[in-house]
Amino acid sequence: MKLSCPLCKSHHIFAFHADKQRSYHRCKSCALVFVDPQQLPDSTQERREYELHENSLQDNGYLAYLARLYDCLAPHLRNNMTMLDYGSGPCPALAHIFAEAGYAMDCYDPFFGPMEIAKNQYDVITATESIEHFHAPIKEWKHWMTLLKPGGWLGIMTKRVLDQPRFANWHYKNDPTHVSFFSEDTFNWLAAQYQLNVIFPANDIVLMQKPG
Repeated sequence: MKLSCPLCKSHHIFAFHADKQRSYHRCKSCALVFVDPQQLPDSTQERREYELHENSLQDNGYLAYLARLYDCLAPHLRNNMTMLDYGSGPCPALAHIFAEAGYAMDCYDPFFGPMEIAKNQYDVITATESIEHFHAPIKEWKHWMTLLKPGGWLGIMTKRVLDQPRFANWHYKNDPTHVSFFSEDTFNWLAAQYQLNVIFPANDIVLMQKPG
């Protein structure tokens, strides 16, 4: 079967990098870098890796790291907005940060906190260090577009691909659950496809607004 991009479904794919663990491909259409489909971790491997994470509400460094996304979104927030943290993990730290600022936030995580969100819509959706775990990012992205209200904001934290030489030495790719890697070009492609406004306030943060 011909290899296709898990984000845009293009067959215009080229080999981007290979090491002893995995092979990586890059899409010529949307610039997504992704792990070879034959090398994706299964759900048991993923959960085992996630359970090794030691993030907690007592870790001030971790809270400060996440608070950067709140700070970027804060100028766009207003009272009574509905909010969702997508991929919140076992510790809903971002929801805690938003709660301290006076905002209630629902949490969703396929491993640690599944909840029924399919019928809800939100003014704000956040995804901190989760989009790089998506095996089928187009599926998740289309879901987000149905969940996000017109005029709503999407706030994403993920390290961005810069180029092949730096990717080769990039520690971020070595996490076995990191399988989809986005660049600024990828987010610009998504913005064009879904008519979103896009802002890059930091080298690992992107904000996107749905027309409303």
